[in-house]
Amino acid sequence: MSISIKFFASLREQLGRDDCELEAGTVRTVAEAWARATNDAAMPVNTLMALNMEYVDVDTPVSDGDEVAFFPPVTGG
Repeated sequence: MSISIKFFASLREQLGRDDCELEAGTVRTVAEAWARATNDAAMPVNTLMALNMEYVDVDTPVSDGDEVAFFPPVTGG
């Protein structure tokens, strides 16, 4: 079973990919998903995180079949 990880905008560009899959039993939280998916790269300040399309924080638990998305803060003017 797996967890789907998605990266958007500048994070996708920095990491050189837009998605990956992780084995569900290998991660427990959104923070662990980031660490595993990025080979322990430092998470940029103010990175937004979503679990199944709802905003969450780094300590939110993840489960088999979840989709975790990471994207930079949205700015506009």
